[in-house]
Amino acid sequence: MPRECDFIQGVFAETLRLNSNEQNMAEQKKLSIIAFSGDFDKLTAVFTLGTGAAAVGYEVNIFFTFWGLDAMKQKTGRAFVGGNWLTKIFGFMMGGLSVTPTSRFNFLGIGPKIFRSLMRKNNVATLEELVEAAKALGINFYACEMAMHVLGLKKEDFIPEVKDVLGVASFLRLSEGGHTLFI
Repeated sequence: MPRECDFIQGVFAETLRLNSNEQNMAEQKKLSIIAFSGDFDKLTAVFTLGTGAAAVGYEVNIFFTFWGLDAMKQKTGRAFVGGNWLTKIFGFMMGGLSVTPTSRFNFLGIGPKIFRSLMRKNNVATLEELVEAAKALGINFYACEMAMHVLGLKKEDFIPEVKDVLGVASFLRLSEGGHTLFI
């Protein structure tokens, strides 16, 4: 009899623990996205997932690093941003949100225009509209400190909605307790 009682108590305790974890997960609805790519289609995925999650009550944190930083630049076209002549040329070639290439079918830069047209025709939010929706939904934007140093960028080069400049360890602490995606 003591064995059955111990077993039942163990099952009951495990059920309580699982239910408690599920409640904590429900309370902590958090999505963190690492935006590495600066490609139009991949940035569209970042902002579609982010705005969708924010719309249903998730805390959303997006960490922009390397090419993904283009999405957060104040200058959305091609501009000489950077610390020295090499990073300025690099910044010009990378561009900003309005000149992001597609990862496939870029067609010498026409690809994103085709996608934007198809999105509008099908009543789907464009990348620029998704970025505006992300701002309106209060999504937290963070810039990668190390990538900024490599690319010669300063916080002033980014839109004011970039909440902070973080290192990887700080972003990982911020992401704790939720789901993390790398795009």
